[in-house]
Amino acid sequence: MKIRWSPQAAADFAAIVEYIRKQNPSAGERVAHAIDEGIASLASFPKRGRPGRIKHTRELVLSPLPFIAVYRVKAAAVEIARVLHGSQRWP
Repeated sequence: MKIRWSPQAAADFAAIVEYIRKQNPSAGERVAHAIDEGIASLASFPKRGRPGRIKHTRELVLSPLPFIAVYRVKAAAVEIARVLHGSQRWP
């Protein structure tokens, strides 16, 4: 199954990585890799995450990081809707 990133999810990811890179460049790279790896696993295991707070979504906790990937499973792809810090209030 393919992974597709929404523009908002891509912006979330970029902002997270940029923020961490400013403090510690190597930590930023590790976080980027860990998020990418966790989300890539959805291609093989799309139902891996828990049912989401919003109807028709699922949430993958990207542990040990404090981030959550919010996604939808479509017929031919997994659509990443957002990448959020676990302490963010949403929806």
